[in-house]
Amino acid sequence: MTQETFDFETPGQPGGGQAPSGDALTLAQYAQQAYLEYALSVVKGRALPTYSDGQKPVQRRILYTMERLGLGFAGATGAKAVKSARVVGEVLGKYHPHGDQAAYDAMVRMAQDFSQRYPLVDGQGNFGSRDGDNAAAMRYTEARLSIYSRLLLDELDQGTVDFQPNYDGSENEPRELPARLPFVLLNGASGIAVGMATEVPSHNLREVAEAAVLLLKRPDASDDELYGAIQGPDYPGGGQLISSAEDIRAAYNTGRGSLKLRARWKIEDLARGQWQLVVTELPQGVSTAKVLEEIEELTNPKVKTGKKTVTPEQLQLKASVLAVLDKARDESNKDAPVRLVLEPKSRTIEQQDLINTLLAHTSLETSAPLNLTMVGDDGRPVQKTLRKILTEWIGFRLNTVTRRTQHRLDKVRDRIHILEGRHEILLHIDEVIALIRHSDEPKPALIERFKLSERQADDILEIRLRQLARLEFIKIEQELKSLREEAGKLEEILSNPSVLRRTVVKEIESDAKQYGDERRTLIQEDKRAVAEVRIVDEPVTVVVSLKGWVRALKGHEVDPAALAFKSGDSLYGVFPCRSVDPLVVLGSNGRAYSVPVSALPGGRGDGQPITTLIELESGSQIAHYFAGAATQKLLLAGTGGFGLVAEVGDLVGRQKAGKGFLSLEGEERPLPPAVVPAGEVAGVQVACLSMAGRLLTFAIDELKHQPKGGRGLTLIDLDAKDALVSVAAFTNQLLVSGTARGGKAKEEPLKGAALAGYAGKRAKKGKACDLMQKPMRVTAA
Repeated sequence: MTQETFDFETPGQPGGGQAPSGDALTLAQYAQQAYLEYALSVVKGRALPTYSDGQKPVQRRILYTMERLGLGFAGATGAKAVKSARVVGEVLGKYHPHGDQAAYDAMVRMAQDFSQRYPLVDGQGNFGSRDGDNAAAMRYTEARLSIYSRLLLDELDQGTVDFQPNYDGSENEPRELPARLPFVLLNGASGIAVGMATEVPSHNLREVAEAAVLLLKRPDASDDELYGAIQGPDYPGGGQLISSAEDIRAAYNTGRGSLKLRARWKIEDLARGQWQLVVTELPQGVSTAKVLEEIEELTNPKVKTGKKTVTPEQLQLKASVLAVLDKARDESNKDAPVRLVLEPKSRTIEQQDLINTLLAHTSLETSAPLNLTMVGDDGRPVQKTLRKILTEWIGFRLNTVTRRTQHRLDKVRDRIHILEGRHEILLHIDEVIALIRHSDEPKPALIERFKLSERQADDILEIRLRQLARLEFIKIEQELKSLREEAGKLEEILSNPSVLRRTVVKEIESDAKQYGDERRTLIQEDKRAVAEVRIVDEPVTVVVSLKGWVRALKGHEVDPAALAFKSGDSLYGVFPCRSVDPLVVLGSNGRAYSVPVSALPGGRGDGQPITTLIELESGSQIAHYFAGAATQKLLLAGTGGFGLVAEVGDLVGRQKAGKGFLSLEGEERPLPPAVVPAGEVAGVQVACLSMAGRLLTFAIDELKHQPKGGRGLTLIDLDAKDALVSVAAFTNQLLVSGTARGGKAKEEPLKGAALAGYAGKRAKKGKACDLMQKPMRVTAA
């Protein structure tokens, strides 16, 4: 296949490079360059925040537009709000040529106190709810800047940041905002770019300020000191962070992790011993509507896709929830943003049982991702550690204060220069007036006589007569003194890095005192809630048919001959066990599946197909079954002559799809599991019977317990066309089954000297069994 080339009128490539041959680009090159340009635009222009001010471009443009519109800060004198549509129109028309709904959605989120820890926009009207309700249309709502936006905008016109042309070059906009605190941590951020995403949680202002001050004073402060200041995220909705301190530190040290969150609640006592559980704070991203939907799904389960009926797991879960929960309702209002009332089934229900059940099966306990990806000081999107974020922001803040100080110093020096000129002429006011009255060109005359600069001369010629009074002379001297003192302090800040750092520290501490608040999210380590399903421990018998229908009958007095099955079906086996035991299913590919015996249907029916309780791997069939205690040892082997010892509990998995356990090769198949007798291992023997009729016995301690499964060890040495057909674990006597001459079924016990004749070491060929014409199976007698 040949590569097509395309000629473009405009030479060069995106990014300033030149085409390989003149103006020709191959399709692959063009696609690569176009995609990279698009990816960069999404990453830096839309999805990821900047480390310096923590804002995405659309957020930065909204704040800048509102500041230029004069939408005063909430609480300030003369503060006003205007229609959101006006703000959005101004943003789109001047700085952000994208969709109006996208810009409005961004502004709405900046006004939601349940989305941002420190909202930057003060919204008036319906700006949505934590239950997922949308905000009213932009023509109905009004907005102005919040008090927290001052931390981003107050120093904007003090030479602190660079400006750049807008999309059509008609306006200028700031590249970043002069943030007085690291807002990328305060409000966090969430976004999906091309090939990367970000999920920065919000943090407490006082804690972040304390950490910044710590690193400003001692850049080499230890992790223990840093995490002593910032213990973890502080979400707008509060809740509880139950991850361990080690997990939180690991996430901060790598820039990626998952944090476990939990709702907070209280118990309200009612009359006559009744009580109710009231949830007052929810994890980040969880609403009362979502929790109520989950409870409805638990108590009224729907048939899953691809299923004909509700699964036993759904029914069991429904029963466990309804056993402890009676009613659930949302009483949230203006005074109580979150109030989810959960009534127990009865007053005798254990409070912890209700709490654990709800935490385990609803979003009252959930996980929140942490991914500290942002555009760094080098302009590249990178995943950063907490220390790196704070260190880079401190560098940005030091540079911002340096630029602000230099800008102020330039203005102070210019003012001093003007005042010095005025001071000079006021000392010789009569001479100056006479010179101006009698001179055709007073400006050069003033410059020559009093050694003034052109700027001083222009100022003097424009001065008002009333400013020539004696009182004005005193004011000039006072202002000059004050400005010279200020200039000295500014020069010291610029010339002494220690003074610069102390200045930044003082400003951060002042802002923390003015804008800081108490932590909302409780950090208290706890384990994930697990709802224990109480099962009555009683004797049962698991009945399995050849076609895979399973059921559990009470008691151990079950007569196999009296069992009825569907037409064409018959008994595979009965397994006396306990209701708390598992049923293990072994697939033809060696995969192990497990089903709790308590989940099996009972009664007098035919039971339920095992395929509805497990997810059998495609292309495989069910080979064998076993039900028993989790501590029961089994001998597992395949037709290839390899085997191992494992406990029933080793084969149990959490997933319905099972887990790989017995490794098989080629056409090998698993053999029926053999029960290892309880007691001393030293007295237990293994018997192996091959298809060619060779029998070998050896001590079971030659095998090893393999809890994770595998291929195992060689049990018997087989010829090329031979295969292992049966294994057994026994103590004193072995029963060999097969066919005698004439095809008649025959069973022959082996013990004593006769049995000793087949003894050997593991992996030997064994001895031909001459008890019958065709031995087929060995079992413990």
